[in-house]
Amino acid sequence: MGIARHPSAVTLPPTDRPYPSILEFLVRAFPHVSPTEWAERLRLGKITDERNRPISAQMSYVPGARIFYFREVPNEPVIPFAEEVIFQNNEILVADKPHFLPVTPGGDFVEECLLNRLRQRSGINDLAPMHRLDRETAGLVLFSVNRRTRGLYHELFTRGEVEKTYDAIAQVSELPAERQWMVVNRIERGEPRFRMRIGPGVPNARSIIHLLEVSGHRGRFRLLPLTGKTHQLRLHMTGLGFGILNDRVYPELLPESADDFDRPLQLIARRLRLRDPVTGSELEFESRQVLGE
Repeated sequence: MGIARHPSAVTLPPTDRPYPSILEFLVRAFPHVSPTEWAERLRLGKITDERNRPISAQMSYVPGARIFYFREVPNEPVIPFAEEVIFQNNEILVADKPHFLPVTPGGDFVEECLLNRLRQRSGINDLAPMHRLDRETAGLVLFSVNRRTRGLYHELFTRGEVEKTYDAIAQVSELPAERQWMVVNRIERGEPRFRMRIGPGVPNARSIIHLLEVSGHRGRFRLLPLTGKTHQLRLHMTGLGFGILNDRVYPELLPESADDFDRPLQLIARRLRLRDPVTGSELEFESRQVLGE
């Protein structure tokens, strides 16, 4: 049994009356956990309020209230690759994430995530990621160390003032006439919900894609996302006809299976560039992860 060392927080959302019970909300919000298991966690006092007081199944639902629980998974997989801290000061920490490791707890992963690994090795429990990478993607992730300046770094990402560069290897069936593309479209939730799709409406996703070289039927690409939508680069590459090697979600959703550590997704968050909002200095970081099957 894997049990998180740090609690997860959930804010009870606004909803129509009559309000659900706490148990009903948890069952609806987290259907992968059985009603019996949620009821048992409530009975054992494993779910608490902001003052660390146990919540009972009979307590009233209050929109906007926060509840806390420790995630539990029966058999947590172990990711046999190590992260590397490549920069740290009093404001930020930059880590080089390996393939297959999630940034934060989710699904079958509790302690085996970049956030909790870094908390343990640094002793900084208040770390917070300023952006995300897919579990399958390797490369750079920037964390805030100081709660007082956290909003300054978050605003950089929100305003698109952090330059992010990715490297990828993808299938190239025919040598294209062009070597650079600007992809602009709208990305929205698909089915199942973890799989995104291109939809109609106002564009919300933009990427610049460069084809650097081709060897056989494989191309090496440089990708510059100008926005930060979930699975944006994977969708944009697929839309151009260049499926990233070892992608199990796009263009076709493959059957669920155990991770094949010998076949990582060929996508790396290679560089981050930003002007530090605290010191005013220009910062640039580069991942040491390697592409190649």
